[in-house]
Amino acid sequence: MILVVLIAVVPAPERVSFSGNGVTLGGYLYRPEGKGPFPVVVFNHGSEKDAGTKPGQGEFYTSHGFVTFVPHRRGHDLSPGMHVNEKTAGMSKSDRDAAVVAELSAQADDVEAAVEYVKALPFVDKKRIFMTGCSYGGIMTVLVSERQLGIRAGVDFAGAAMSWKQSPLLQQRMREAVRKATFPLFFVQAQNDFDTSPTVVLSAEMEKAGKPYKEHIYPANGSTPREGHAFCNGGPNPPWGSDVLAFLLQH
Repeated sequence: MILVVLIAVVPAPERVSFSGNGVTLGGYLYRPEGKGPFPVVVFNHGSEKDAGTKPGQGEFYTSHGFVTFVPHRRGHDLSPGMHVNEKTAGMSKSDRDAAVVAELSAQADDVEAAVEYVKALPFVDKKRIFMTGCSYGGIMTVLVSERQLGIRAGVDFAGAAMSWKQSPLLQQRMREAVRKATFPLFFVQAQNDFDTSPTVVLSAEMEKAGKPYKEHIYPANGSTPREGHAFCNGGPNPPWGSDVLAFLLQH
């Protein structure tokens, strides 16, 4: 008997450039086979300077028929600028908190430019644009939610889980954003993440504001907070996969 092992092949991403706020930004684009038009997921990376290609995200969403775009925000990998940690080195805590929130708000402009870029691609259905993001990328998804960009729905994986208690200013900024959200948000975390307060608090804010949302705190991922924070990692069959797909397709 011959045993046949099927191995999922991650589609090779295309390195692309796009214009954002007077500079040229970079990123990686995954595309399913076929002519489209395809729905698209814009995936916002975290705070890591070397943002990379995010093959797990590309594999998951592209295998389900989505174009997947991983834009690199200013100061990260393919895009010019100074990383936020370099900008804020040596600052006092209060000054650093204010500078980080200002920087994240500025990076939201880069994400908006990324959305406009994918809208213009001929194989993308510009009426079916979605957004997800992990950690700082989850914060990005929340901040962008208050903008009128034609996004259908977004998923915030662990946004601010590492900085929630340390930054009341960031808490305030994110609460303001979800109260003005222009698209439904799904808040996702693992139970053993650094802090699950963002999911609880931001869901409550959307509830009070009458905004459509969903929240799910999943069982622990691994045994440490760091592993819990990495719950957003994609791949062929992540624990959150069916729930996130159902949420996106619902909208």
